[in-house]
Amino acid sequence: MTLSLGPLIVAAADPAAVERFWRTALGPDAFRDRLRIRQDREPKVVKNRVHPDLYVNEIAPLLALGATVLAEYPEWTTLADVEGNEFCAFPSATDIDSPARLFAVCTDSDRPEELASWWAERVGGNLRAGPDGTLRWLYDTAGWDGVVWKFVRNSDERVAPNRWRWSVLGAGFVDPQGNEVSAAR
Repeated sequence: MTLSLGPLIVAAADPAAVERFWRTALGPDAFRDRLRIRQDREPKVVKNRVHPDLYVNEIAPLLALGATVLAEYPEWTTLADVEGNEFCAFPSATDIDSPARLFAVCTDSDRPEELASWWAERVGGNLRAGPDGTLRWLYDTAGWDGVVWKFVRNSDERVAPNRWRWSVLGAGFVDPQGNEVSAAR
């Protein structure tokens, strides 16, 4: 069975502010195709287990939209949006029209190879090696054209539902590692 991935569902205490940030950051068309913002009364309490990776020409436009720098690394910068949701910004090799372009979705897991393999069976695509040589990056999935799904090794205990989650066309469910999957609309 091949499922098709839908947009990322983003929980927000202030949906209008989060939507304004991401619509401007990605551009209206990419925002409409890739994200859905929903109201959540619970505040963000821990690091997100799911976050986007973006290509950028520079980070200044994102800072002007309200992003804050969390950490700087030689190859990328970790930022937070207007509600503290983490995302990573990588310099783009080519000029992009909007402040940012989504190129990957990262999902934390203590067993990333297992979870990547499980999802590969459901959404198709090509399972490839991450930087450590293990098969945990998923390319060419149904529904996420041009977006890599990176399963990132992280043993942090799950203490709250994911504020960012992916969706699938059809009915929602929970994967083997407890990630909630919403039905795309």
